[in-house]
Amino acid sequence: MKRQKSESRLATPYVIWSALFIVIPLILIVFFSFTKQVNGSYVFTLDNFHKFLAPMYFKVVKRSLILAVISTVLCLIVGYPTAYLITKAKPSRRGTLLLLCILPMWMNFLLRTYAWAALLGKNGFINTLLGAIGLGPINILYTDTAVLLGMVYNFLPFMILPIHTALSKMDQDLINAAKDLGANGAQVFTKVIFPLSLPGVVSGITMVFMPAVSTFVISKLLGGGQYYLIGNLIEQQFMSVGDWHFGSAISIFMMIIILISMAIMNKYSNGSDKEGGGLLL
Repeated sequence: MKRQKSESRLATPYVIWSALFIVIPLILIVFFSFTKQVNGSYVFTLDNFHKFLAPMYFKVVKRSLILAVISTVLCLIVGYPTAYLITKAKPSRRGTLLLLCILPMWMNFLLRTYAWAALLGKNGFINTLLGAIGLGPINILYTDTAVLLGMVYNFLPFMILPIHTALSKMDQDLINAAKDLGANGAQVFTKVIFPLSLPGVVSGITMVFMPAVSTFVISKLLGGGQYYLIGNLIEQQFMSVGDWHFGSAISIFMMIIILISMAIMNKYSNGSDKEGGGLLL
């Protein structure tokens, strides 16, 4: 009993922190989303959600989802081979390689994005290099391509780390057994390695998709403010327009999208765990 009381006391700061910065803000968002001010008083209404059903906002949601999905796929295409190569490297080099992947995250998110704005500008390093080889300057900045590059660069470590963890914990005896049974390299990867690494892949997809669909800094700096995403729309309603009710309604909608994606990924994760358990048996 004493141990349980001491543990509950240790959890008290976390409970207070969660209540102040998670629970109470969520309650306020829900309250503002279902209300509007009329003559200084709050009145229950669904007008905020009806307003968000306008076609112009549907285009913003569509663009946000498309860019988030594309950036997640690109991170997976780049991140899986990177994590696999790190796992296959010598043990003395794995720490260094992981450090190189994590090192950019030590820098402020805003500074990292500003750096890409400088690289992609007309007089930036990339256009200077293209001009040196005769390809001429290319207008990359303030396009969807620039936004995707910023997303992939900032969120790629969130894909590499969980996949690397899944690959590093893999039982090598299963791989050796597959080789002893006559499986070639491609068969070993498709039948053993990739199925067992699916929990890491699902975790990586979830960790990349959630910030990608809600980002507003990357699209604002690299998209030049002309490519609005859901995050930009929410920021505008709270910071510029001052319509907290409509901004809260959009936030609720975005939270629903994130929760649905997490539920889908969790379902696939549980399915892959069962398949992995069957493979081990």
